[in-house]
Amino acid sequence: MHQFRTHTCNALRKENVGSKVRLSGWIHSVRDHGGVIFIDLRDHYGKTQVVIDPKMSFYQELERWRVETVVCFTGTVVARMPETVNPKLATGEIEVVAEDMEILGEADVLPFQIAKDEQAPEALRLKYRFLDLRKEKLHDNLVLRSKVIAEIRKEMIDMGFLEYQTPILTSSSPEGARDYLVPSRVHPGKFYALPQAPQQFKQLLMVAGFDRYFQIAPCFRDEDARADRSPGEFYQLDMEMSFVTQDDIFAILEKLMHHIFTKFSNKRVDPFVRIPYREAMYRYGSDKPDLRNPLEMIDVSPVFENSGFNAFAATVKNGGVVRAIKVPGIGGNQPRKFYDDMIAFAQSVGAKGMAYIIFSEEGEKSPIVKFMSPEELKALRDQAGIQPGDVMFFLADKEAKVIEIGGQVRTELGRKLNLIDPNVFKFCWIVDFPMFELDEETNKIIFSHNPFSMPQGGMEALQTKNPLDILAYQYDIVCNGVELSSGAIRNHRPDIMYKAFEIAGYTPDVVDQRFGGMIQAFKLGAPPHGGIAPGVDRMVMLLADEPNIREVIAFPFNQQAQDLMMNAPAEAELKQLRELRIIPLEPELKFEETFKRLRDEALKIREAAAAAQEAAKS
Repeated sequence: MHQFRTHTCNALRKENVGSKVRLSGWIHSVRDHGGVIFIDLRDHYGKTQVVIDPKMSFYQELERWRVETVVCFTGTVVARMPETVNPKLATGEIEVVAEDMEILGEADVLPFQIAKDEQAPEALRLKYRFLDLRKEKLHDNLVLRSKVIAEIRKEMIDMGFLEYQTPILTSSSPEGARDYLVPSRVHPGKFYALPQAPQQFKQLLMVAGFDRYFQIAPCFRDEDARADRSPGEFYQLDMEMSFVTQDDIFAILEKLMHHIFTKFSNKRVDPFVRIPYREAMYRYGSDKPDLRNPLEMIDVSPVFENSGFNAFAATVKNGGVVRAIKVPGIGGNQPRKFYDDMIAFAQSVGAKGMAYIIFSEEGEKSPIVKFMSPEELKALRDQAGIQPGDVMFFLADKEAKVIEIGGQVRTELGRKLNLIDPNVFKFCWIVDFPMFELDEETNKIIFSHNPFSMPQGGMEALQTKNPLDILAYQYDIVCNGVELSSGAIRNHRPDIMYKAFEIAGYTPDVVDQRFGGMIQAFKLGAPPHGGIAPGVDRMVMLLADEPNIREVIAFPFNQQAQDLMMNAPAEAELKQLRELRIIPLEPELKFEETFKRLRDEALKIREAAAAAQEAAKS
């Protein structure tokens, strides 16, 4: 018999009755039924009930056992009585009568309970993450993550992709988020950077002729945490393809996503839809809309252009807009407090105020109706297809602000009114992003998103169109309001790249200085290529139905980018800093004093070196 186990804690069934077995695992729970002890023994695979008779020689040792102690039991499998069968357990028809016991790893007092649904503070959970991971839900999330990644690899290889690894130590990126820098010991004063993404490397693999690349790639960005973004590091399914159009990339990713989200969830996966960026902002107030929410915004500015409701009329005359959100059928169902709460919410996200009209068989109810003509009310009913019981909410301001606030109001209405179907995945592609935009502060043309995307229309568009009308082959994939990834057909033509950067105010010399490696590669024969990189963490978060991305990462940072379990980041030893030629600033000294001290030390070192050279000559 094996030293630790003959079976796992999920393996025994009714056909094993009478067998002598050995199980090892953690004591999940202990129950005393008239002196007979029942233990749920847990391992990675499941649970088995172990029964300990008071006659056993090791029975007295139970007094010092604690839950989560690791124990090995040897015993005989018996069938449970029909009335004690546990249908919730795969092993629920049997139990093991213990005949021998060995403690393998005794547990001290736990900082929080594992078996009970105890809501421990997140800081405590992260400090004892190895304990937190013993909880069934979190354990299942990590198993799901592993299976999803394995299935992604299988599907990508089946579709003709090969996995290649790209460098972790690389050069600092001139664009994007803040880098994590790594000092070089052999090149004092110089730094590597951890990759924010393998972007340049995967494009260079296309230039090198590898055609279809993918990688489950670790990425590092020094940025703040959000519910759907972990600070520090994350993983993405990085892919790139040569000789492809935007449609080719969409076809590959739609096939993969449909397979993964169907295989690992019972939710329905609706057909993928494409929405131009400007349309998404107009209808949903977001470039990552949750399409499970049926509410949309419409423009009603013309209705109020000459209205007696001066607040809206003045906004329109001053170049602003009035947008409305129609909510069907709630007019007679909501108390006044609902409308007051929605107005307060709109104000909390930046609105000066929010108006509403309740439409009913008896007429319209609203504080603003008395300022409106019958013709204006009819125009609203006709434009929005109003039925009795419908309600319209109105926001008026500059277009950008109305879009931003309206998107949040739409989401809040969907949440409060339970309009969001929890049993479906709704994917969409946001396409046709503008290549350029106007900087409000400088009034200059700047890149709106990714400067390395191919402009739609190529060189001709750059030479003949208003820059603000040029669209890019840039796209995002969104699921249930979560952006999984951005991607693009790359600008592989140096002449087009120079022209695009010229429009944004960059000279060729600056482009060569900042992006010379890529430009040089493209000058030596580059194929048309494009790609995308959906976030693995976000995919698993959706599949596990978790609201926070930390619940699907084994050892995440907290919101302050700290690892409370391993005490990172931590101060380095002085010896390590000296090897790296790094002199820390002493916090008790002012900057000027520190600079003067460092300068004096550098002068002394320089003088000593000069003296040594003179001595060597003589």
